Amino acid sequence: MSSLLIRNLRTVVTCDDGDRVLEGVDLLARDGVIQAIGPHLPADADTVLDGTHYLAYPGLVNTHHHLYQIFSRNLAQVQNMELFDWLTALYGIWKNLDPEVIRLSTVVGCGELLKHGCTTCFDHHYVFPEGSGDLLGAQFAAAEEIGIRFHASRGSMDLSQKDGGLPPDSVVQTVDAIMDDCRKAVETYHDPSFGSMRQVALAPCSPFSVSRELLRQSALLARQYGVRLHTHVAETKDEENYTLSHYGMRPLEYMASVGWTGPDVWFAHGIHFNDEELRVLARTGTGVAHCPVSNMKLSSGVARIPEMLRLGVPVGLAVDGSASNDGSSLLEELRVCFLLHRLQSSKGAPTGYDLLKVASRGGARLLGREDIGSLAVGKCADLFLVDSRRLELAGALDDPKSLFGTVGLRGPVDCTIVHGRVVVRDGRLAALDEERLSEDANRKCREYLAR
Repeated sequence: MSSLLIRNLRTVVTCDDGDRVLEGVDLLARDGVIQAIGPHLPADADTVLDGTHYLAYPGLVNTHHHLYQIFSRNLAQVQNMELFDWLTALYGIWKNLDPEVIRLSTVVGCGELLKHGCTTCFDHHYVFPEGSGDLLGAQFAAAEEIGIRFHASRGSMDLSQKDGGLPPDSVVQTVDAIMDDCRKAVETYHDPSFGSMRQVALAPCSPFSVSRELLRQSALLARQYGVRLHTHVAETKDEENYTLSHYGMRPLEYMASVGWTGPDVWFAHGIHFNDEELRVLARTGTGVAHCPVSNMKLSSGVARIPEMLRLGVPVGLAVDGSASNDGSSLLEELRVCFLLHRLQSSKGAPTGYDLLKVASRGGARLLGREDIGSLAVGKCADLFLVDSRRLELAGALDDPKSLFGTVGLRGPVDCTIVHGRVVVRDGRLAALDEERLSEDANRKCREYLAR
């Protein structure tokens, strides 16, 4: 049984049920689970860290990503496009995905997440080119290599351009083929146990890329296996016009008609919900992954997060795909989120601490996890540390709970711990050579984009 002891932490922002902030305490974890938090713990451990001067926070939870897009970011030809045109242009690149692109993009993206305090990542992968192999297996291997807690998705599309959708024929499949592979993915990779490092969700791409039957069967299969459901909903007005013209319903009403509301469902973006739809989300416990940077870059709109939080809608934070962000820092997302809603809602906006909880506890709730999201005895030892002596934090330590919203953090955190294992040390990945990884990734990216 491995153990970790962090001595004399300056401040621990627990995000627990009592919103406690602890000063001058130790934290002990055994076998990846927090055993005790308190002053002068009479214990030793396999790994002992000096927490003097350090601020400790629960690991952040990223609730929506497209990691494969790491290799198609900052492309000049798509920078001024909105969602539908942007997708159409990029599918010409994404149709060439292979397991090595997936492995390296997953390692790079998860590495950036870890370096910025994120300890759990959900990835919405829905592009499965014909003959591309076991892409989920490549993702889970990459996640294990770097040490992040990882939720993958068996995403899907069955409407190609000839069916009125956006993707080319080579990346769509039949409903039967998708369902068969969804069963295989869940049976092979999903681990629902406490402290699980890998889980699977079923995640058809969007209302305009999949058929009604695919959505319906995905919901039935997910509930048969006890896994969660995820897709993009209410991201743009184009999507709203699509569901109105094709189904005679707004996006949320359409999703509800095929069984896609409830506490096991969360939607990415959720920008264009009206008042009654927000009440439906709250009443059914249907969640929203908020992606403020991507929403701004693609000119999609501003999600009504202050209202959602007041109504009790489950909300998590997310960086979205790297081609529409174009990075993977959930701490940056938190700060942008804080500023965006201050601009939009003034005194009605969530505080920096509210958004820290959205990015930790809120994300854990969307993923159906009760074992992560806060620092408390019995929770997984997922946390990150920031040195309070950093020059950029001088004069800014009065309210450590709100720090990342009001002040932000430039550069990586000092230490990230996942399940009691140090995965970022002194701001660098502990398990990998970053320079070599960057070289390998850039080489593969050039090859991929040249196809």
